[in-house]
Amino acid sequence: MKNLVITFLMLVLCLFSCKKEVKTEIVTPTAVNSVKTEDSIAEIPLDSAAKMKAWMDYATPGSPHKMMADETGTWNCDMTFWEEEGGKAEKASSTADIEMILGGRYQEATYQGTIMGQPFEGKSTLAYNNASKEFTTTFIDNMGTGMMVATGKYDENTKSMDLKGEVVNPENGKKMPYREVYTIVDANTRKMEMYDTKNGKEYKSMEIIMKKK
Repeated sequence: MKNLVITFLMLVLCLFSCKKEVKTEIVTPTAVNSVKTEDSIAEIPLDSAAKMKAWMDYATPGSPHKMMADETGTWNCDMTFWEEEGGKAEKASSTADIEMILGGRYQEATYQGTIMGQPFEGKSTLAYNNASKEFTTTFIDNMGTGMMVATGKYDENTKSMDLKGEVVNPENGKKMPYREVYTIVDANTRKMEMYDTKNGKEYKSMEIIMKKK
């Protein structure tokens, strides 16, 4: 009798185990199929005509490039610098020769002047990316070996660009954020304001008033 009970219990356990395995076999394919379904959701590829149109739209200058082209010419630049918030203002002047390059797709400006008694040369580029709908500006000069790169959008209401980037502080080798606000004051006036960060606080470090000749 004892053996019969043991045999019966083993049979029940076997059946229970078999049911779990069957259940597992049923659930597992469903889970796998679910994962496959999620993984299979991908961007629908464009046909050749749509691809061609996308690249043509990307490469064709538009109204933002026309706005950049309106600045072609020579500008007198009245420059003011501050080493820290509330600090003494330092003055300098330069000229900027602005032109459009590469078929009107980019703006290039060449600066020449004097800063703290030293000859100053600089070059900037400005681009509007049709795909990202953003402006990017770069700047290099003869007073350093790094490149400043900032990206942002244009606000039609304020007639200004708010551009943000990072620059390396040569005093400690660390990156620090900076911000540039470029404002179209009127047809012959532009204002560029630079904001640096010191001790975790943003302050205005430079202002350039540009007047077209």
